[in-house]
Amino acid sequence: MGTFARVHLAFERGEGVWLTATNGERYLDFTSGVAVNALGHAHPHLVAALTAQAQKLWHVSNLYEIPEAERVAQRLCAASFADVAFFCNSGAEAVECAIKTARKYQAVTGHPERYRIVTFEGAFHGRTLATLAAGGQKKYLDGFGPVVEGFDQVPFADLEATKHAVGSETAAIMIEPLMGEGGVRTVETSFLRALREICDEQGLLLVFDEVQTGMGRTGELFAYQRTGVTPDIMALAKALGGGFPVGACLATREAAQGMTAGTHGSTFGGNPLAMSAADATLDVMLAPGFFDHVKRIALLFKQRLAEIKDRYPGVIAEVRGEGLLIGLKAVVPAGDLVDALRAEHMLTVAAGDNVVRLLPPLIISEQEIAEGVARLDRACARLSRKKDAAQ
Repeated sequence: MGTFARVHLAFERGEGVWLTATNGERYLDFTSGVAVNALGHAHPHLVAALTAQAQKLWHVSNLYEIPEAERVAQRLCAASFADVAFFCNSGAEAVECAIKTARKYQAVTGHPERYRIVTFEGAFHGRTLATLAAGGQKKYLDGFGPVVEGFDQVPFADLEATKHAVGSETAAIMIEPLMGEGGVRTVETSFLRALREICDEQGLLLVFDEVQTGMGRTGELFAYQRTGVTPDIMALAKALGGGFPVGACLATREAAQGMTAGTHGSTFGGNPLAMSAADATLDVMLAPGFFDHVKRIALLFKQRLAEIKDRYPGVIAEVRGEGLLIGLKAVVPAGDLVDALRAEHMLTVAAGDNVVRLLPPLIISEQEIAEGVARLDRACARLSRKKDAAQ
């Protein structure tokens, strides 16, 4: 189906932060499959783990115990607030599970009337009918019939509007701790803390969508760990498998008490092949020094980007983000900057609010950051000259 406006560019192999196109040209990858390839391409530990598992067992279904899934669940729970995990195949499925978990919690604790979820304008939670409704963006909803009922959007980080939206039918509040698709907008810790207080006072659940921010992207394993604010439910995907499709919904035992046998399921979720990828990803990320490297590289990168912004104020207005989830708020059309960078053989991805996202693999080196900054400098110089000529 013609659902993707693809660039006329294809790749045949990758190594680390580099991709090689089918014509042999090399590209510096600052997209990482949209925050997926957190350990770069063809990481040897992931390749070895998947190769070993592929020779043993791929799929058995959830009719039986899956030791590989139990191991990954134990590791994710040990590294987070959660007690239980549900495995699926994508971010949208992880968010769907989070929505169902929150609604079911209210139903089994005596409040079946509580099914509505407060969400925030500009959010992106997935492409299923329910997650589209949660995001509430008209451009994604048009033409798909009646919008799924049960979501109340309020302006981004508007505390008074949030309080006003909470009513007798509210089950939960759902938010991305750092908005990715919506323009790499940081949510202040004070606002997240206020949401936690509202949920505690009103008997609601706090849901964090960490599909893009989770698995090291912001400098901690999970973005919520930077804030000191703990959710009840959290959706993960993207980088969880280092490039292999896998998602997860994590929750406290209390929040998940309604998710009993038969209430939810997935044929492929938690299969041994996906779980071997997630387990190997955790091996690398939980190794001593990994996040120290991410934080150090991110600080260096932000400093260099600030210099670029100052040099080209007619191209870049602002540098946003945390860790290696960075957004360049553009003055020129964001698509023009993406195209100019691709002409420099550097891959980036646009976001809302006229922002270009920079999402390099977390294993990127100082030298590769320097190379990326040099290519960005050349792209901005070209756009700046073009803008001056047009005036």
